[in-house]
Amino acid sequence: MNTSITRFDRVALLWLTVALAGFCLFPWYMLEDGLFSFEWLFDGYPFDTDYAPALFLLVQGEKLWLAPLLAVFALAAPTVFLSRTHRFYGALLIAAGTLGLLWLAAQGLSIGIRGFNAEWLKALFGELGDRQFGMGYGGLLVAVACLFFVTTGLAARGAVNGDVFVVGAIGFIVAIVSVFIFFPIVTMLSSAVTDDNGLFSLGAFFGKFSDDKIWSLGCVTGERTCGVAWNSLFLALLVGFFTTALGLVFALVATRSGIRQASLLRPLTVLPIITPPFVIGLAIILLFGLSGTVTTFVADMLGIQPTRWVYGLPGIFIAQLLSFTPIAFLVLIGVVEGVSPSMEEASQTLRASRWQTFRTVSLPLMRPGLANAFLLGFIESMADFGNPLVLGGNYDVLSTEIFFSIVGAQNDQGRAAVLAIVLLLFTLTAFYAQRRWLGQKSFVTKTGKGDSGAHALLPKRVLLPCWIIALVWAGFTLVVYGMIVYGSFVEVWGLNNTLTFKHYIQAFGVVWDDNGLRLKGAAWDSFLTTLQIAATAAPITAMVGLITAFLLVRQNFAAKGAFEFGTMLSFAIPGTVIGVSYILAFNVPPIELTGTGVILIISFVFRNMPVGVRAGIASMSQLDKSLDEASLTLGASTWRTFTRIILPLMKPAIVAAMVFSFVRAMTAISAVIFLVSAQYDMATSYIIGRVENNDYGIAIAYSTVLIVVMLSIVSIMQLLVGRTKTSRRADPVAV
Repeated sequence: MNTSITRFDRVALLWLTVALAGFCLFPWYMLEDGLFSFEWLFDGYPFDTDYAPALFLLVQGEKLWLAPLLAVFALAAPTVFLSRTHRFYGALLIAAGTLGLLWLAAQGLSIGIRGFNAEWLKALFGELGDRQFGMGYGGLLVAVACLFFVTTGLAARGAVNGDVFVVGAIGFIVAIVSVFIFFPIVTMLSSAVTDDNGLFSLGAFFGKFSDDKIWSLGCVTGERTCGVAWNSLFLALLVGFFTTALGLVFALVATRSGIRQASLLRPLTVLPIITPPFVIGLAIILLFGLSGTVTTFVADMLGIQPTRWVYGLPGIFIAQLLSFTPIAFLVLIGVVEGVSPSMEEASQTLRASRWQTFRTVSLPLMRPGLANAFLLGFIESMADFGNPLVLGGNYDVLSTEIFFSIVGAQNDQGRAAVLAIVLLLFTLTAFYAQRRWLGQKSFVTKTGKGDSGAHALLPKRVLLPCWIIALVWAGFTLVVYGMIVYGSFVEVWGLNNTLTFKHYIQAFGVVWDDNGLRLKGAAWDSFLTTLQIAATAAPITAMVGLITAFLLVRQNFAAKGAFEFGTMLSFAIPGTVIGVSYILAFNVPPIELTGTGVILIISFVFRNMPVGVRAGIASMSQLDKSLDEASLTLGASTWRTFTRIILPLMKPAIVAAMVFSFVRAMTAISAVIFLVSAQYDMATSYIIGRVENNDYGIAIAYSTVLIVVMLSIVSIMQLLVGRTKTSRRADPVAV
């Protein structure tokens, strides 16, 4: 009992110290030079109002709305001297933390860079005559301390068996998901129902929502184009269907053909993951563009004029099919291999043919995989920005329309928010339709019992077409990637095919002079920035994902289903929507992040967090709970058990989550394109800029370098994971 009391006293003291440090020692507001600048220590600190802590601001009569936070410290201070079992311990901490969080949110949302943000506040209190900027170190520390005041108080009141670490972890995940997923989405929704004067207006929303450019059915009635919503929906349905079909073909050939060479298809699945999303579009232009290899060859052979047929729906469709089919393959190969061989053998024992067994037994059991593959293809197509930007032509889609609404001459954030809502509605509807199609049926074929049967081979009427399609598509994929590499060495594609290293030198040239080695190439800044931000985001993504997985697999608590839904929601939200919502939410107080590297890191963390969660769940489900129980029985805390027992056994999942998130951060574009700045330019944004300037040589050379870098990283990851062992020697067989 004494150990428990002392530990909780230390927890209260720890968070009270953090809160006081944030209030008294650290700059309260965001630093103009960035979060990682420390010049403020030598520039008027602590009395300069730009760098002053909250205490010094109040002493100087500034920012008086921060004074109520003193009540938080007054409520929390007595808990340092109380035991956890004291009846006021939990109540005081919960009251202090709740008061602090509510007041921070209220004053942060009410007061902005021009005084009061709401007209009713101006009418009630008059003009403020002051302003405030985004939260800095001080505000962040106080907010974190208030959050853990609440979680520690709830643990003291018996929540989740009184475990401080578990309750704190739940509170932490809920808080960051609320701030960086739900808050931006809500801000975007509110922006959509706001008129040009900043007033609530449903009329403004419905006026923009019902715009003919979004919902027009002109292409059906004989006019030239349809609205962007129907264009996006038609393209996504087309891509979802064909990527699922092709992914199933590859999965069947790889697992059910009986041909050894089929295993060579598997390396092709890595390529789209490590390839920037618009690079396929560039390769399509090199092949089928106006000066493309295939176009000029066919035109010369038939004596016809080359056309721009590839720009529009055909080009986008081909590029997305190449990009997303391997992802469907990765989903479906596990499903195809997971069908129980004994069920297929039972069907054949009852004298069913191979075709009947495949059609009535194997294929129906693959329904969950087919639904997931279609959903992935649908969402990836909806969210794809790079390929429509490169190949779109006159075929407008939602992702590019959102981009041009923000960065174009119109600069209409309200319209961008409405378009993002339409995009979000489509993706969430696809999720709902998938759940309804699968229903409550059971597709379990693995029960834990031995199943030593062999999978039935494909019937000939299925095998031959599948094998032909797989060979043709694999060959086409290799040609496309070969064109990417070859195009990076060509002087001017279609005009001067002389081989040269010029593009690589312009992008990544180095010189040695009196000042030593200097990076002269134009692409170095964006490349190094991308490496730095991706390397920072990767371990954070893995950490957040694994903590979330631990809570979902090992703990039981109220609203666990809602908790899981919130953590996986970012997967259903297209990157374009994330980018728009982050601009709208984090461009003004209380959290100002636009133009900084922090907002890029945060966007990558929450965009890729579901991958870390799923990797953690899959790995942690293989660890026997008796390991946790033994540690807890021996007196270890949950935190010690998690760090000393579980994490060391999850090294493959940790490495996989880190590398995957790193690769996705290096190649992301849909959300990044809205969040980059002159100081923090990303590799994909730089390449898109070169494409828009018709500088294809440097763009393709840069893309080739990224592909090589990603291949190297994935190869190293496979070596690390492959050599990971959980023991030094084999355990003796228990009798």
